[in-house]
Amino acid sequence: MLVHPGFDPVAIHLGPVAIRWYGLMYLLGFGAAFLLGRYRIKSRADAPWNAREFDDALFYGILGVILGGRLGYIVFYKLSDYLASPLKIFAVWEGGMSFHGGMLGVVAALWLFARKNRKSLLAIGDFAAPLIPIGLGAGRIGNFINGELWGRPADVPWATVFPAADNLPRHPSQLYEFALEGVVLFLILWLYSAKPRPAGAVTGLFLLAYGALRFGVEFTREPDAFLGFLALGLTMGQWLSLPMVLAGAGLIAWAYRRGRAG
Repeated sequence: MLVHPGFDPVAIHLGPVAIRWYGLMYLLGFGAAFLLGRYRIKSRADAPWNAREFDDALFYGILGVILGGRLGYIVFYKLSDYLASPLKIFAVWEGGMSFHGGMLGVVAALWLFARKNRKSLLAIGDFAAPLIPIGLGAGRIGNFINGELWGRPADVPWATVFPAADNLPRHPSQLYEFALEGVVLFLILWLYSAKPRPAGAVTGLFLLAYGALRFGVEFTREPDAFLGFLALGLTMGQWLSLPMVLAGAGLIAWAYRRGRAG
């Protein structure tokens, strides 16, 4: 049995300014997306944009992640609380971000970018999808450092006690998600997208693979105390992941049928 080290969530103190590990993980994710995107633009002739356009799209995506992630957390998880105290919406330093909301925010932001610049949204999605998992994995490391979003009680040798929860050994589900949503998903998408695929297929695989991996790992993750288990004994994360799996499978099937027809 292991015990969570109780890391200080603040990485750097600069006078009255506190730079938190979780914020640094976001910066790491955005930085990785920038470097990987620039590499792909140089190495592939089918990139849907040049370096300047990619930089602009990344800015749109960052806004989509932050605004969508915050709005998604409010709507999906704590709507009644924020309706009762609307000013807490702006207290982002207290935490509260949703991947599914962030994903919807990115889709909306890239749709605006594609429309403004007369680009194909599917081509942009196929290019961007392999750049996302590194950021997802970094975010889960941030969750582990903060000692939050712990797993369910477990008796595996690597079970970890999270003092912020209780004295029970639990699955370090944040590290499972780092491995699956970060490392495994990145390898799947990067290798799959290394060869030309029908438009929409890479985006579809991202939705399908992330949704399936998240749905599975949620069986080891303790549901949010204020929500608990929902219908059929599933968590909110699982219910939000199911539409991703269905949408991803449908998009892949549509992409390959369309590709054969062309």
